[in-house]
Amino acid sequence: MSLQKIRIGHGYDVHKFSEAVMPTKPLILASVEIPEKKSLVAHSDGDLILHALCDAMLGAIGAGDIGRYFPDSEDKFKNIESKFLLERVMAMVSSKGFRLVNLDVTVVAQVPKLSPYMSLMTEKLAELVGLAVDCVNIKATTTESMGFIGQEEGMACYAVVLISSDA
Repeated sequence: MSLQKIRIGHGYDVHKFSEAVMPTKPLILASVEIPEKKSLVAHSDGDLILHALCDAMLGAIGAGDIGRYFPDSEDKFKNIESKFLLERVMAMVSSKGFRLVNLDVTVVAQVPKLSPYMSLMTEKLAELVGLAVDCVNIKATTTESMGFIGQEEGMACYAVVLISSDA
């Protein structure tokens, strides 16, 4: 594979927690509902894994960031499931002649404990992006109780992707 035919992208997203769970907006990560006492405050469903992934893919094709295409000022994106944003971004990547090769995601959260959901989130994400499970990695870490994440005020996510062109 020529180096001219591969690109990487990096994405980041952060959301704060609501005071209590919003019944119409449960905590969603990688399109999986996580039982939690709080929701993430967001214009969309708040799936920060998919948001960071979209930013990483857009970065890999040199197309800016998620806010450029799905601004939180537009009502049509209010409470939208982030998997639909991901589908649109994947179509943009494809239209540029690239395909996703693999992805690596790091969720930074003091709460909730994500280990019980990692396999399910990884399988769901692999399904959403059309990759084998061994090409999708999700991991979680805490901030050892430091900062806004450590004080359980919100969560963050980093994503890195490798894309390639067969042309």
